[in-house]
Amino acid sequence: MKKVSLEELLEAGCHFGHQVRRWNPAMKNYVYGEREGIHIFDLVKTKDGLEQACEFLAKVAGENGVVLFVGTKRQAADIVKQKAIEAGAPYMTQRWMGGMLTNFEQMQKRIRHMKDMKMKRETGELKKYTKREQLLIDREIARLEKFFAGVENMDRLPQAMFIVDTHYEEVALREAVRMHIPVVGMVDTNGDPKNVDYVIAGNDDAARAVELIVTTVADAVIEGKQNAGKALKKAEDVKAKAEAKAEAKIKAQEGK
Repeated sequence: MKKVSLEELLEAGCHFGHQVRRWNPAMKNYVYGEREGIHIFDLVKTKDGLEQACEFLAKVAGENGVVLFVGTKRQAADIVKQKAIEAGAPYMTQRWMGGMLTNFEQMQKRIRHMKDMKMKRETGELKKYTKREQLLIDREIARLEKFFAGVENMDRLPQAMFIVDTHYEEVALREAVRMHIPVVGMVDTNGDPKNVDYVIAGNDDAARAVELIVTTVADAVIEGKQNAGKALKKAEDVKAKAEAKAEAKIKAQEGK
C-alpha cells in the first residue's frame, strides 16, 4: 500500500488548523503548536492516522464490505465523487439526507422509485402521459438523482464510512454512530474526535489537502478490492486443480 510522506502532507497544507480561538480542546493531542494565531497539526500523528485508516478500509473492501464516501461541502464534493467512482464505492456529495442510515428502508423505497421512473422513461412507457406530466416526472427524477445518484446501487448499509470534515457532517456522523458503523474521518482543530474510529487529523478546508487524503483513501479501497480479487482467483485456481486431479485419478482407476 502506497504511503504518503510527511513532505507530501506538508506541501498539501495538511498541517494548518483553524484559528486558535476556534479550536476544540479535544483535538489537543493532535496539535503540534501554533503560529500567528493558527494551530499547527503534528503531521507525524496525521500520517499515522491516515495509514491506520487506509489499512482498515482496505480490509473492509477486501472482505466485500461497502465503504460510503461522504463529503458535501464545496471543497470536497467534486474530488469525493470522482475518487469514489474510481473506487467503485457509493458516495454522497450533495446535502446529507437525514435518515439515510437510520431510516434506510424508507430511503431505499425512494431510490427504487427513482430507478423505476428512469427505467420507464428509457423504455418509453412515459409517453402515454401528457407533455406537462412528462416534464414534471423528469423534474422529479432530476431532483432524486441530485441526492441519490451516488447511492443508487447501495442496497445494504455500509460496513464503513469515510467522512471529509466530521464537524460539518455531524448529522451523518451521528447516524453512523447510532447504527454502529465504523467511521474514518478527516478532523480539523474545530472538530471532536470522540466518535470517530479512525481519526485523520488535518486541514479539511484546503482543496489540495482534501484531494491528497481522499485520493489516498480511495486508493486503499481499490487495493483492498484488487487483493480480494487476486485471493478469489487463487482459491478458484486451487479448487480447479484439485478437481482436475481428482477427475484424473478417477479416470485412471476406471482404466485399470
